[in-house]
Amino acid sequence: MKPFSFIFQYVLNPRKVGAVLPSSKYLAQKMVDGIDFQNAKYIVELGPGTGVFTDKIIKSRIQHTVVMLIESNTEFCTLLKEKYKGEKNLIIINDSAEEIDKYTKDFNIPYLDYVVSGLPFASLPKNVSSIILNKTKKLLRKNGVFTTFQYTLFKKDFIHHYFKHIHLTREYRNMPPAYVFRCSNLYAKSN
Repeated sequence: MKPFSFIFQYVLNPRKVGAVLPSSKYLAQKMVDGIDFQNAKYIVELGPGTGVFTDKIIKSRIQHTVVMLIESNTEFCTLLKEKYKGEKNLIIINDSAEEIDKYTKDFNIPYLDYVVSGLPFASLPKNVSSIILNKTKKLLRKNGVFTTFQYTLFKKDFIHHYFKHIHLTREYRNMPPAYVFRCSNLYAKSN
């Protein structure tokens, strides 16, 4: 997708798209750094947009790992379906991340190892963010990890209500620079 098209989607829906430009490859790498791809069976990406993080997930996963993408923007969803049409064990859903539990049930996904999120929690309504974070927390296995990025620390305390531990890093080579939140309810080794 051309940057102009991404900007157009942002102008149409700034609360849902949340960024003027796609994320950088540097941010994408930081977003997947904490994933144990050799042992991950189920990965969900919320708000994949144009697939910058998805590319890293698809290239790094082992063949039997099931990856589900949940994207509410119809244009982005169409792009993702075309881009990944030959991929096995990839489920692409055009719906709100609030429905994560519905789709894991529909596709017989018993738990999630990792959830990677490109959702703009700073601009989503608080009740929507609460639903998404609560359902995500419940679906993650005991030592599962939720990774998201934000452009500010404004929502850190809010996210902390759902996850006991947040490992925070910053990626300056993104436009704008972004914070990566790696969240879990168990202590994990830092990378």
